[in-house]
Order: sequence, then structure tokens, then C-alpha cells
Amino acid sequence: MANLVEIRDLKVEATTDSGRRVEIIKGISLDIADGEIVALIGESGSGKTTIALTLMGYARPGCRVSGGSVSVAGKNMVRLSEKERARIRGTEVAYVPQSAAAAFNPAATIMDQVIEITRIHQLMSPDEARAKAVELFRALSLPEPETIGTRYPHQVSGGQLQRLSAAMALIGGPKLVIFDEPTTALDVTTQIEVLRAFKSVMKAGGIAGVYVSHDLAVVAQIADRIVVLKGGEMQETGTTQEILNNAKHPYTCELLDAFEPKPRGAAGPADPQPAPLLKINTLVAGYGPRQTDGLPLVRAVQHVSLEVEKGRNLGIIGESGCGKSTLARAIAGILPAVSGSIHFDGRELGRSARERSREQLREMQIVFQYADTALNPAKSVEDILDRPLAFYHSMRRSARSVRIDELLDMVRLPRNLRQRRPSELSGGQKQRVNFARALAAEPKLILCDEITSALDTVVAAAIIDLLKELQRELGLSYVFISHDLSTVQAICDEVVVMYAGEKVEQLAAAELASGAKHPYSKLLFASVPKLDTGWLDGLDQRPEMARAFSKAG
Repeated sequence: MANLVEIRDLKVEATTDSGRRVEIIKGISLDIADGEIVALIGESGSGKTTIALTLMGYARPGCRVSGGSVSVAGKNMVRLSEKERARIRGTEVAYVPQSAAAAFNPAATIMDQVIEITRIHQLMSPDEARAKAVELFRALSLPEPETIGTRYPHQVSGGQLQRLSAAMALIGGPKLVIFDEPTTALDVTTQIEVLRAFKSVMKAGGIAGVYVSHDLAVVAQIADRIVVLKGGEMQETGTTQEILNNAKHPYTCELLDAFEPKPRGAAGPADPQPAPLLKINTLVAGYGPRQTDGLPLVRAVQHVSLEVEKGRNLGIIGESGCGKSTLARAIAGILPAVSGSIHFDGRELGRSARERSREQLREMQIVFQYADTALNPAKSVEDILDRPLAFYHSMRRSARSVRIDELLDMVRLPRNLRQRRPSELSGGQKQRVNFARALAAEPKLILCDEITSALDTVVAAAIIDLLKELQRELGLSYVFISHDLSTVQAICDEVVVMYAGEKVEQLAAAELASGAKHPYSKLLFASVPKLDTGWLDGLDQRPEMARAFSKAG
């Protein structure tokens, strides 16, 4: 089989703020055959996306290819002019981003954007392009393929938008497609359909692929070969089967171990009837104008009741749109509930944060999914942590400075990061600052809304270990919202399953796989990818099961 891609001794340099040059890709060599899908895996900062982007002749701002060659279909992408590279992008090499939502223009129809590359490169007539787009929509298992192109990006789901971004990449007939963590933010049931669609279209067209990911179970379903990276260097490479079943490098073994966080141990002796720290009763929350019955137009949370005991953790799981994040915002008072009650530490809370005392706000904190949007990019770490100390505790400046050092120690961050801004930190570091800000309030309960979903496996496992350690030291309780079942199982005592805004089942974390009774719970747990290369192909009925359940539900 001929090699479509030949990378030889690739080196990439980045320039620091002080003007110093740092080598971030250190002599990588790699071949990809026609029709082969190769996965690049590793933790944040390992260089996997940087390497993938060089296949389009692109380096991020502040970076440059400082050595080696990157050949795609016989063309050295490093030596071509920008005009020559532009002719190749979209026709020979295409890119599917992590966030499809960020890749689409909200003001243009889906069809106009999907066929844009055919117009730019004059590949075919507009009618031919639209016909080909519909064929791709059908091949990617999109609903209503004949008309979905007339919609705007906000009118389709996240999973559909991710498949539409693949259609945008494929319409120019590329020989190589780069997938940059395209299923990271998707729930497990949606992820299966997206993976299946990607795999089917790639294999049918004999298209080669580079799949950038930190999720080994996802990689196992789509890749022929795996390249393990750390610190800009190749640690190990082999077929998917070889890496999953006979890994040799210690770092690869660490990645495999981190894939399944160890389950939370059994709880110690408890009071016969411990008073709940948090108790919500028949909570209803949603969006849009109130209807004649007094309820909102969109009822994202419908009559949900649950309890969290002191020192224990409750997980809330379900697919995108099930209402779990809306529930967290209603509990926090960010989105006021329209009915039902919230009791915290024996006292009833106002439904809106504005109706709660400063002390009640202090005792319940929320940590959001994306630290990038939760942290003010214009403020230093010191400023970010200083504000809650002044607001909740009215500390003097000197006391606040000492406490900031203590908070950084608590979340295992070096004190010399105090003056850095969020853009100068890694994903894992930003999430630790996000968490330190919540700890600054000295809360009793922290609502964690998908806080590890954007992190690679090793970093996410480290965050979970940190949460457990802080819980032991500070007596915290967590409500942990996620679509990652193994992570929930690693930290939670009880798990609530939500579907279509309702609580459908509650289980002990240790019984997730074996104790589920509700049909949706069973579907959800069966949809978690396994470290098995044949797992996805063995799920021929999964999309049909999901659709059947959706209609029945």
C-alpha cells in the first residue's frame, strides 16, 4: 500500500512572551497509507493537534515549522507557498474541528456553508454541489437529508452539527481528513451515531484519516493504528490491537490505566437517618415565556426530587438536552425554578440567587464546564482568586494574599502562576483555578457541571483524585454532572439518570451496569465505548434502539 502521508523529522518551535524559542515538536516521523486511519493520542500539550495541523501546512500563531518535511500526496506542505496550500486545503486535505458550533456561521444556511468549498475551488456547479451534499447527509445518517440544509446551525442538535461539519470537509473529495477531537463534547448515545457515520463514510470512500483524541475507547472504534505522544515526542506506535492489548511504554500504560478511574470505595458507617445537606422537591425549571398554566414554554426540568447527604456525592447523568445542566443552574439559583422547593442545610432557599443571603451563596458554589469562558481572560489568577475572598470573607489585602497561596497549594498549582492570565495556562491548570475560586468561598457543597469533559484522560483522572482528596480534607459534598459514566462512578455514591427533563432512575454508583431497571438507563450504560476494536461494529441495532426508545419515551 502506497503512503499518502510521509512526515520526516518534523520539528515545530513556539515563541514565548519573552521572545525565547521552545521546541514543542521534537523530530517526529510518521507514515499514513492510502485509506488508513491513524490516531494521535496523548495528554494536553503532547503535540497531537500541532502535528495534525502541519498536514495542512498550518502552524498556530507564535509557532513555526523549524525543520523536517510534511508530504501529502507527494507535495511538501512546508515548502509550498500559502497560495499553493490554499488550493490543497478542502480538496486534498480537509479538517473537522472539535467544536462544530464554532465552525459554522449562524447567519448562513447549512447548505450554503457545506457547499462553499466547491464554489471557492470551482469544483462543480451549484446544483451538483447541492446534490452531492444531500448524498453526504444521507451517508452520514442525518435526519431529513433533503431539507436539513435549509436550516440554520442553531436549528440542529450538537451531534447533527458535528456530522454536518464532516460533510463540509468531505464534499471537496479529499484524500485525507483530519478529525480534531470531534466527539469530545457529545454524550455517549450521540457519540455512537457520529462515530458510526464517520467510520462508514471514510471506509466507503477509501479516505485516509488522522484522528486526534485523548479518548482511547473512541480511538479503538475508528483507528487502524495509534501513535502515542507526550511532550512533542513519539512514545510508542502500533496497530490499535497492539497498543490496547500489549502496550510497552510506561506512558501508554498510564493512559490505559487512566481510561477507567477506580470506583469510589464503599461509604463508611452512617447515621441511621442522616439529615440531607441538599433536598429538592418536585423542581420545575425551563426557558421561554410563561404559558397559561404558569409553566415555561420549554420545561427542561420536570418535577425532579433528590437529596444529597453531608460528605457524600450525587452524580447526575444523561444525554445532551436531558436537563442536567439546567437542574444545576436551578439549584444554584442562576436560573430560578418556577415551582418546587430547595432546602439547604435545613433551610429553604429562595429560587433565585438574588433571593439568597451572601452566606447561602457562599455555602453552595458551582464550577462550570468550560474554564475558558468561566474565567475572565483579562484578569490574572491572583485577581480571579482575590475577588471571592474579598466578597465572602471581607479579608484584608495581606490576608487575601496569604490565602491565595494556600488555595494554589490546595489545587496543586505552583504559586508562581499568580500573575498569569488564563490564556497562559493549560486546560487542566485553568480548571484547577476554576475550582480554587469555588474553594475560596469555603463552601459545603460544590455543583460540578461537566468539569472534566473538555480535559484529556490523564488530566481528568488527576482532577478527580484532587476532588476526592479535598473532600476528605474539607468535608465537602459534590453534585457531579457528567455524560462520562466512568468518571461519575469514580467519585459518586449515588447516581441519578435523567431523560427528557425527568429523573427516571436512581442507583448506587457500584450498581450502574448491573442494577439499571429503566430502558433508557440500560441503553445509556450499554452505549459507553469499550477498549475493544470490534465494539462499535457489534452495535448494529444501537441507533435504532435509541430512536425507538425516543419515540416510546
